[in-house]
Amino acid sequence: ASLAITQLEKSLGVMLIHRSRIAISLTDVGREVVQQAQQMLDHLDAIRSLAHQARGLDQGSVRLACFPSVVSVLLPDLIKQFAHDFPGINLSVIEGSDEEVFTWLQRDEVDVGVVLNPRLEDNAILLGQDSWMALLPAQHKLARSHRAGMTLQELHQQPFILATGGCKVNGKSLVEEAGLALTNVRITVRDWASACALVKEGMGMAIVPEATLPDNMTGVVAVPIQPLAVRRFGLVRATGREVSPALDAFWTFVARSFD
Repeated sequence: ASLAITQLEKSLGVMLIHRSRIAISLTDVGREVVQQAQQMLDHLDAIRSLAHQARGLDQGSVRLACFPSVVSVLLPDLIKQFAHDFPGINLSVIEGSDEEVFTWLQRDEVDVGVVLNPRLEDNAILLGQDSWMALLPAQHKLARSHRAGMTLQELHQQPFILATGGCKVNGKSLVEEAGLALTNVRITVRDWASACALVKEGMGMAIVPEATLPDNMTGVVAVPIQPLAVRRFGLVRATGREVSPALDAFWTFVARSFD
């Protein structure tokens, strides 16, 4: 921001900000520039509103389905910006497991949904990805010796906290996909945060997505699964849903945001 202001000052040939070691304040010209800039933004919003009315974007709704970890990590800023840019469109978010999201999309009960590991034929907008991590008590011998990573073969017989996150892709499915089995599942929980708390108490280890790791890692250690295992998030449209102006606007907005 400071660089942009400096460039603007050079372009205009005037000082917009008084700078000192103890304070920063607007100059008289700077205050006038801020007022003019705000008026320009107000005019831009009015022009955008007229354009939305002409395109039928001053009304309508979009139903978005996704699972909880995506709502909290990937979508807040996007939802906020879309609401600002398209105030006439009602965007509702419905949380469910990945299987529920898939079912709602197949039944056309929602307009769009975030799915795990989308297929090429889904024509998805890729929103991002994160890695699967092994979460262990900090004093666990494997935590001390495997900071760089851990294989599923090394952990599948350990005391285990199975967290599903409400999704079919979880620690158990990853282990089974590798041709192994969890032989010592002590507790099964749905919530990632519950699994992290139980690991911190020394009840066992867990496999969790990187995006769900707690901010406070005191008492636990997270190491990557080797070879690297990732989960990808993609936005897909319902198969039989007619593309309304509101839905088209949302899809285009997301595509540009994650280009």
